[in-house]
Amino acid sequence: MPELPEVETVLRTITPFLLGRRIEHAQFTSRFVVPSGIEELPSRLAGQTIAAVERRGKFIVLELERGFLAIHLGMTGKLLVDAPRSAYTHAVLTLDQGIIVYDDIRQFGKIEWSAELPTRIARLGPEPLLIPWDAFYQALHRRKTKIKPLLLNQTFVRGLGNIYVDEILFRARIHPRAVASRLSKVRVHRLYQSMVETLTLAIAHRGSSISDYVDAEGNKGGFQLLHQVYAKEGKPCGNCGAPIRRIVVAQRGTHYCPVCQRS
Repeated sequence: MPELPEVETVLRTITPFLLGRRIEHAQFTSRFVVPSGIEELPSRLAGQTIAAVERRGKFIVLELERGFLAIHLGMTGKLLVDAPRSAYTHAVLTLDQGIIVYDDIRQFGKIEWSAELPTRIARLGPEPLLIPWDAFYQALHRRKTKIKPLLLNQTFVRGLGNIYVDEILFRARIHPRAVASRLSKVRVHRLYQSMVETLTLAIAHRGSSISDYVDAEGNKGGFQLLHQVYAKEGKPCGNCGAPIRRIVVAQRGTHYCPVCQRS
């Protein structure tokens, strides 16, 4: 599933083609992707100008003259500029200049219009790249839960997923089962720095292309080449040489170094 760096890359590559453009026509063909209002959505969008384009966690939100269009890429969703339609095309926005195509092989992504910002987006936690250090520490220190599921909780911080939580915890030298409230202030600060540095570096490398992810122009990311632990079970740790292990934490496959991340 595309996470914060991938969605941010899609946002940056698609915004120049969306911002200020007028939607001339919209077509939707999947009730999985558009679970409600699929018949009314084309008429709601036709003639509207896109006033703003932003990312909220893993969501791309288009602010229109009337209402909001929220797009979640799910596991295999792609927003593509001026791309040809395929067997997996489930939405097309024809603009006054250009076309935006939404492809999704598994149809787990969602496109939703609402008069106000959807509640599930409004309730998301803060952006991990914007939350101040002291606010992060105070929020984390109150949680008596394991650190990995806490970082995956979108109401705690938004946008993190399995790949980047594994990478962040490795760089911070924290075990994924460590209890958040028991982490010292020094270790939480190291975690905070790791979070910011890992996400910043991943965005600079345009995200991780592990399976389907490409940006809005069809280009793959490169951060997968810099992964230290994710999907590297049995391979030697780049720091100490110990084999990377895979365990299950909160029903998610989790990769870590048993030497560098002892607690």
